[in-house]
Amino acid sequence: MTIKTIIFDLDDTLLWDQKSVKTAFERTCEYASIKYDVEPAVLEESVRAAARELYEGYETYEHTVTIGINPFEGLWGTFDDPTPEFQQMKEIVPGYRAAAWTNGLKALGIDDAEFGAELGERFVAERKVAPFLYEDTFEVLDQLKDQYQLILLTNGAPSLQNLKLEITPEIAPYFDYVIISGDFGKGKPDASIFEHVMKTANITAEESIMVGDNLMTDILGSSRVGMRNVWINREEKPRNPNVLPTYEVTSLTELLELVKTLS
Repeated sequence: MTIKTIIFDLDDTLLWDQKSVKTAFERTCEYASIKYDVEPAVLEESVRAAARELYEGYETYEHTVTIGINPFEGLWGTFDDPTPEFQQMKEIVPGYRAAAWTNGLKALGIDDAEFGAELGERFVAERKVAPFLYEDTFEVLDQLKDQYQLILLTNGAPSLQNLKLEITPEIAPYFDYVIISGDFGKGKPDASIFEHVMKTANITAEESIMVGDNLMTDILGSSRVGMRNVWINREEKPRNPNVLPTYEVTSLTELLELVKTLS
């Protein structure tokens, strides 16, 4: 059946979120190395490990898994959202940021909670000024916008995902609908959020296609509702025999060529 609607993931599909997070870590750790004799890359890995450990220990962890929020989004998000779960996260994250950086320093023999808190807030600022997109994002969206209905389907807290769109304001106008898992209550790969997308946009699975970088959310979830999908595998990640995409490409440009053949 002819494709009428293309559903895009946001993070690491259109936005290069991994690079943004990496850049914020590098800049913050380089700042830390001015005060202490510490290798920035080593500190980064130490803080990442500390953040993961802390994040999984909070009672909000199950909710973050359901919505699809990773530990490093917790390091810069405000979670100023109305639900009780997000309000709980809002109370937790300032201490979480400070503790992640403080514990990361401590693991390297540096006991300085005040500086850890400072680094936590510096990371927030650095992440906000480091939005990266893939070089072909706008070129591809420009060619698709007048030919297809475009939908943005992203996991995460509404406050954080909307902030990402605010600091990259060119993206949202391309889309007829922007659907965020935190608004709905469940994230990809739950089939219900894909059913919600189809109901909201009045579309069927047969006339739609999901595009994303994550096998276990974008591809698995869309396959659960019988929707074709495209895995953007830029980094030559290994395939998963249990989650098979309909199509696989290495870039948005290659996706554009694929879509032309499907039309």
